[in-house]
Amino acid sequence: MATSTIWANYQADKAYDEMINSQGNARSLCSTLAQYLQTLNTDALKGRRSAAEAAILEMGITFTVYSEKGNIDRAWPFDIIPRLIEFQEWKKIEAGLTQRLKALNCFINDVYNEQSIIKDGLLPADLIESSSNFRRECIGMRPKFGSWANICGSDLVRAGNGEMYVLEDNLRVPSGVSYMMENRAITKRVFPELLQNLNVMPVDAYPAQLFEMLTSLAPNPDSHPQIAVLTPGIYNSAYFEHAFLAQRMGATLVEGNDLVVKEDDCVYMRTIKGLEKVDVIYRRIDDLFLDPEVFHKDSVLGVKGLMRAWKAGNVALANAPGAGVADDKVIYAYVPQMIKYYLNEEPILPNVPTYLCSDPEQLAYVLAHLPELVVKPANESGGYGMLVGPHASKKDIQQFHKLIQDNPRNYIAQPTLALSTCPTLCDDHLEARHIDLRPFILQGEHSFVTAGGLTRVALRAGSLIVNSSQGGGSKDTWIIHTEQ
Repeated sequence: MATSTIWANYQADKAYDEMINSQGNARSLCSTLAQYLQTLNTDALKGRRSAAEAAILEMGITFTVYSEKGNIDRAWPFDIIPRLIEFQEWKKIEAGLTQRLKALNCFINDVYNEQSIIKDGLLPADLIESSSNFRRECIGMRPKFGSWANICGSDLVRAGNGEMYVLEDNLRVPSGVSYMMENRAITKRVFPELLQNLNVMPVDAYPAQLFEMLTSLAPNPDSHPQIAVLTPGIYNSAYFEHAFLAQRMGATLVEGNDLVVKEDDCVYMRTIKGLEKVDVIYRRIDDLFLDPEVFHKDSVLGVKGLMRAWKAGNVALANAPGAGVADDKVIYAYVPQMIKYYLNEEPILPNVPTYLCSDPEQLAYVLAHLPELVVKPANESGGYGMLVGPHASKKDIQQFHKLIQDNPRNYIAQPTLALSTCPTLCDDHLEARHIDLRPFILQGEHSFVTAGGLTRVALRAGSLIVNSSQGGGSKDTWIIHTEQ
C-alpha cells in the first residue's frame, strides 16, 4: 500500500493488525476503507475527529472515572477509525457466543440445584463454596427458561495467529452496549459516505431485542408487563447507559426508593397516580446491594423484600441474583468442559490458556514465570488488580508474588497475548493500538447476539489495557457482508 503522511512509520508487524498485513498492504476486507483514508489529508482527518468530539458533547455521551479526588464525568473517548470483521467469521463467533452462554446458564442452574457437575467430579466443590459470588440465598431457585444470566458481555481478543479467543465472561451487570450504539451514531456523522458504500450490519435492533427478552421473563408475558431499569443513581459510572437503555426500550428508570414490596410479595413502583405493579426489573445493581432484608443491611440502593418477591415468582430479575458465580475467572477456565458436559458439543470458541493458582503445580509455574504472564484476581473487573508481567516493575512482581501465595484461590494467570491492533488516529497520523471486542448476548426464551460489539482500544502506545477506567477508548465495529 502506498504511503501517505497519515500512514508514515505505521508499524503493523508488532502483532496481528486488523487492517494492514505484515507486508504493509491492506487486507482485502479493509481495502475500501484503507483506500478512502489514503484520500484524506491531515487536516481532513482532524476535521472528522473534531466533528466526532462535537457530536459526543452534543449527545451528552459520558462515563465516570472514580479517583481519590472524587468522581469525574468525562466525554466518551472515541477513535474515528472503525474496526472491520467479515460476516462469515462473525457467524462463527455468534454461534460460539450463543453456545457459551447456554452452557453457562446450565452451569449456574446446576450449582444452585443438583450440583451434578460437582458430583461427577468435573469441578471441585471448594471452588463454588469459596466463590465470592456464590449466593446461598439462591439455592433451589429455577428462573424462567433456566436462564440466570440474561445479558452477558463476553470479551474477545484476536491473538497473533489471527484466531479469536474468549478472554472472559461478564455475567453480573455487564456494561458498554449503549456506547456500541452511540459509536455507530457518531460514525454515521463522521463517515456517512463509507457506510453507504459498504454493506455494514446495523446495531440499532438491540433495545428492541432487550425489551423482547425482558418481556419473555415476565410472570405473565401476555399481559403487557411493566418493565423497570433499576439504577444505583446518577453517580454510577454506567448511569448514562442505564438512562439510555430505559429510554430506548420505553421502560421506566427507577432507583431503589422508587420501588416497594407489599404484603402480597409483589413489587410496586411509586408514581404520581399511585402504586403500579412491576413485572420485570433489569437491575444494574450488584447482588449485595439488592435487598437489605437479605444482603447488606445498610444498603440504600436496593429494595427491601425484593428477594422475597423474586422467589415467590412475582417479579423477574435480570440478571438473576447469583448469576455472578459464573463470572469468576477461575470458573472461566472450566467453560470448555461445561460445553461438553451440558451440551455434548465441542466448544466453537477457544479459551485463552489459563493457569489456576489454586493448583499447586500450576501455582509453582506461575510464581516462577510472573514476568511473562498476565495475572488477574478472580472477581475484579474494569482492569483493576491486574499484573501485566512484561510491563511490570520488580516491585509489582514481588508484591504479586506475595498476594498469590497468600490467597492462591483468588488468582489466575494467562500468557501475555499479543492482542491484535487497529489503526488509531494519534494527533495527525495513524498508529497501531491494541484492541479487544465485547459483544453482548441475550438469553431468555430466545437468544440474540449484537452485530459486532464494543471494540475497546488501548489509547496509550504499547498498552494492553483497553478499559475506559484505565485510559482506554473505543471504536465503531463494522460487520461487513462481502457476498452480493
